[in-house]
Amino acid sequence: MSVLRPLDKLPGLNTATILLVGTDDVLLQQLAIHLAKSLPLPSDVNRPRIDLIVFVVNLHSQHSLRNVEESLHHVDSTFFLGKVSFLATGAGQESHCSVHRNTVVKLAHTYRSPLLFCDLEVEGFRTTMAQRLVRMLQICAGHVPGVSALNLLSLLRSTENPSLEDL
Repeated sequence: MSVLRPLDKLPGLNTATILLVGTDDVLLQQLAIHLAKSLPLPSDVNRPRIDLIVFVVNLHSQHSLRNVEESLHHVDSTFFLGKVSFLATGAGQESHCSVHRNTVVKLAHTYRSPLLFCDLEVEGFRTTMAQRLVRMLQICAGHVPGVSALNLLSLLRSTENPSLEDL
């Protein structure tokens, strides 16, 4: 078990792999094939190259946030050049949240990575999020001509994002 690096493995022809890292959630299993409760991953020579890592924070669970924060230490810094994203789930039921949205915003801002909010309980939102993640994965894997992961990072960055001093 070691630090996860983006170029540890050679890319496969017409393949791309997304890794969702978060707590064990039934709704996440509908979004992904490659799930990990936390990092580091066990050493496996048959594991495909990972093109995009999505850290999933359940806003209803402090354990989920701690798990993601601990897992971030097992990711090589070069992954943060457009190949990491954060997904905050449970955003639709703000009254039940034990993790404040600003906490997740600060975390994403610290790692200079995009943050997506989604309520996975609603099928339409879940479908839209899956489509968005697949599109991000295609870009990060290099399957979209003329657009790189760094381009994606700058496109997803909103001009309305608060500055670090405002947080």
